[in-house]
Amino acid sequence: MTSRMIGASSSSALVVILILTMFGTSATRLSPKLGVATLNWKMVYRQVEDTHHVHSDEGIDITVVYTDVSDNAQIHKINSRNLSSSWVWESPGDLKPSPKKTRVRNWSLKQIMSKSEDVAEPFVDQRQQTNSITPLKIKRQRLRQLRREKRTAELINMSKETEFEIRATAIKRSKEFNSTAKGRYSIWRIEYQNPNSDSTLKLMKDQIVMAKAYASIARSMRKIDLYDSLLKHIKESQNAIGDATMDTDLQQNALEYAKAMGRALSIAKDVLYDCDFVDRKLRAMIQSTERSIEAVKKQSTFLIQHAAKTIPRSLHCLPLYLTIDYYLNSYDIKEFANNSKLDDPSLYHYAIFSDNVLAASVVVNSATIHAKQPEKHVFHIVTDRLNFAAMRMWFITHPPLPATVEVQNIDEFKWLNSSYCAVLRQLESAKIKEYYFRANHPSSLSAENENLKYRNPKYLSMLNHLRFYMPEVYPKLNKILFLDDDIVVQDDLTPIWSIDMKGMVNGAVETCKESFHRFDTYLNFSNPKISNNFDPQACGWAFGMNIFDLKEWKRRNITGIYHYWQDLNEDRKLWKLGSLPPGLITFYNRTYPLDRRWHVLGLGYDPAVNPSEIEKAAVIHFNGNYKPWLDLAITKYKKYWSKYVNLQDPYMQLCSGQ
Repeated sequence: MTSRMIGASSSSALVVILILTMFGTSATRLSPKLGVATLNWKMVYRQVEDTHHVHSDEGIDITVVYTDVSDNAQIHKINSRNLSSSWVWESPGDLKPSPKKTRVRNWSLKQIMSKSEDVAEPFVDQRQQTNSITPLKIKRQRLRQLRREKRTAELINMSKETEFEIRATAIKRSKEFNSTAKGRYSIWRIEYQNPNSDSTLKLMKDQIVMAKAYASIARSMRKIDLYDSLLKHIKESQNAIGDATMDTDLQQNALEYAKAMGRALSIAKDVLYDCDFVDRKLRAMIQSTERSIEAVKKQSTFLIQHAAKTIPRSLHCLPLYLTIDYYLNSYDIKEFANNSKLDDPSLYHYAIFSDNVLAASVVVNSATIHAKQPEKHVFHIVTDRLNFAAMRMWFITHPPLPATVEVQNIDEFKWLNSSYCAVLRQLESAKIKEYYFRANHPSSLSAENENLKYRNPKYLSMLNHLRFYMPEVYPKLNKILFLDDDIVVQDDLTPIWSIDMKGMVNGAVETCKESFHRFDTYLNFSNPKISNNFDPQACGWAFGMNIFDLKEWKRRNITGIYHYWQDLNEDRKLWKLGSLPPGLITFYNRTYPLDRRWHVLGLGYDPAVNPSEIEKAAVIHFNGNYKPWLDLAITKYKKYWSKYVNLQDPYMQLCSGQ
């Protein structure tokens, strides 16, 4: 039998002595887990001979000697069978004897802060320091107890009606609760135990945020030591995180820095915590961060738009070489073959309006390769004066035989002038120039310049609006298929000419899904001219691959309707710049919806387009800023476009090193 004093309570100087009567040979230890006070209990006992009776039904007799409030000695006996579940048996064979006696140290605030920075401190001292009872912890325990008692009294005195209301509210909240985001932080999820998860990274980032808040408060309260300590931990944690996106990217000692930061935050909380003060500080940090994010978004938008409209050197090189050879070799007097097919309405005609030689060549090549009867396909390409020679030179030296190609210069369309074309008159106006260049420099990121995407030159190009003049450009044709220059053809398009469009003028693939891409996305429905004539929930559709019935177009005077609305939008109050909004208006209730497999969009901005939809699509469209000929292109989609580019071509070889 061994008797030993094992602990003392700081609040009442209570001394507990346990006398253990053991029967057995194997060393066994009784270790209590008390909830009354947080103490590190230890028992010392001697080994006895027989372990047979330790776990027998008789149990172990325990004598407890203590002093009561009146300082009178009291003895209480209890059998181990009657102990609560908070007492557990542990085998000392699993424990390693400590070579040193553990000491509990009393440290000053400054010493604790400096100690928290030492990540190599033995864990025993840290645990004892954390578990020691302080007046502050006792005060917190009392406050928690008072709250429990108050809550218990409220629940006892609660009326049945109030109880039913609380229960109904709880049920309603549980049904509406969305655990999608919060579930990621649950310790019960499998991901929590995954070594590739980012739980430590998230913890360290959260710690940095709180440390910045406490550091700001410490500085305002002139607690310089604490302020310096927090700044040091912030810097160490930031260096440990670096560019990491998951736990495996963190430095090896990152967890130690997180532990050290945790201790520093605990100290800061004890010294500085004021709920209202911290709340105000975090709100101020949120507002500051939101302003920074907004500025970064504006700059990012500008840079993406700038990169999207900037011609790469290699792409700029190609038309230069083609133009030089065009005039040096007198190709300007040479004609294309099969000119007799250009006005034959029984053939399959395409319209391509582009100033990009390489992009236009991919459209023609991909369509010709997949055509079952390529000799019946005619491509009408319209470009501007600057690229006319290069475009002609390319298709003269690279004819897509047996298909037919025609290249026209938009500046030679004499009927296309400002007196006839409303948008041309607007594009030449001082208002549009002021809208584009009003802030001294076109790259201005001023607050009022919220529509940076409309600074793309395509919105100032008549090639973008020529699609509204199809009967004027092709007066002898009955149907024509319009293709953008950022598409790739993956199937024979011949069947599209035989689709019954039910008397509609425009055949296109609808783009609306749920609430997205409907008319209210593109048009200003606060203006009565729009709200009185159009349904805001009407489904939008895509420009990029459109079959136009030119006979029906002329009968309904579609170009006149376009002119009417374009005149009304001279001050841009009905819609911003671009061709899709006026297209939605012009072809409102005049568009036949094509099967979605004809035209799949989004490869120029959406990295999550379904691969199976891409493979099955007749036409894929790189609409957006990430064009396939730019370095911005989404890598996994670029292969669909680049396979129609002949990199062994002499002109491509000349420009490949540029």
